[in-house]
Amino acid sequence: MSKVYKTASEALSGICHDGMTVMSGGFGLCGIPENLIGALRDSGAKNLTAISNNAGVDGFGLGLLLETRQIKKMVSSYVGENKEFERQYLGGELELEFNPQGTLAERIRAGGAGIPGFYTKTGVGTLIAEGKEHKEFPNENGDIETYIMETGLKADLSIIKAWKGDAAGNLVFKATARNFSPMMAMAGKITVAEVDEIVPIGSLDPNFIHTPGVFVQRIVEAKCEKRIEQLTVREKV
Repeated sequence: MSKVYKTASEALSGICHDGMTVMSGGFGLCGIPENLIGALRDSGAKNLTAISNNAGVDGFGLGLLLETRQIKKMVSSYVGENKEFERQYLGGELELEFNPQGTLAERIRAGGAGIPGFYTKTGVGTLIAEGKEHKEFPNENGDIETYIMETGLKADLSIIKAWKGDAAGNLVFKATARNFSPMMAMAGKITVAEVDEIVPIGSLDPNFIHTPGVFVQRIVEAKCEKRIEQLTVREKV
């Protein structure tokens, strides 16, 4: 069966359902699966748990799903660019599980690697540590330090964005757009990738494939807006 689909909506056909957990790649607006997010919105699936570094911005990225109230819970590390997110959270309409950014990345990596949990110093002594298992380990100097246990994360669906891909699902990411997506591809029961260009099988150098096709079930070529999150320019002189 071919992994290649003509549109983002077709690529998500038969996958989306209420109450599912979705991982969405990207950092800010860099490397986000714009078209797949739009298709997820159009699917009408609700009560979603969204795992993503951030919550997009108003009217774009995951902000589209917040506007339609399709997200029930966010598992994120940064949500400061979305006023609708702020309004829903402060109004008690949206659940939030905050994670230090490195912890979030490692939780996703662990989930994809089949690791149920791990210990980290990050968050010890803060609200992040409340209710979590604490354990003491000696450091390199023999001194005892406290760590907290974090659990691995998995998803029913991972939607990611890559630069190039082939019909077998092998993916290459470009620069910082690589960020969370390779880990999410491994942690999703089903992974759907949108790419700028689908190239012939065999044309990608195996040494530079970032995500092997074994982790990708569906792929679609789609044009992206690639919006700038915060446009900063020099003042005229």
